[in-house]
Amino acid sequence: QVQFMESGGGLVQPGGSLGLSCVASGFSFSSYAINWYRQAPGKERELVATITRAGDNTIYPASVHGRFTISRDNVKDTAYLQMRNLKPEDTAVYYCDVPQIGRGHGIPVTVSS
Repeated sequence: QVQFMESGGGLVQPGGSLGLSCVASGFSFSSYAINWYRQAPGKERELVATITRAGDNTIYPASVHGRFTISRDNVKDTAYLQMRNLKPEDTAVYYCDVPQIGRGHGIPVTVSS
């Protein structure tokens, strides 16, 4: 059974940092690229980070480039998203996603003073 357990969200002040984790199970984690998406209320879902199977390449959109870092541990079957210099517009529900496999339920991140 495919499962994703996300953790690490919450409330942070503008300029702060937050780390998200996604522990996966039920499939061959190291065989798939991993994405992190986010969706803010009333907005389209946005892809914010991608990492290749081996973790040797990452991709970010301009909106988060230089502030977000995606990584993975193929021994622990875990993906991470480290976010720094957070802005109010980063407020959203964040999901880890594995193409053709599934995604997590999402974890809220709120950036507010």
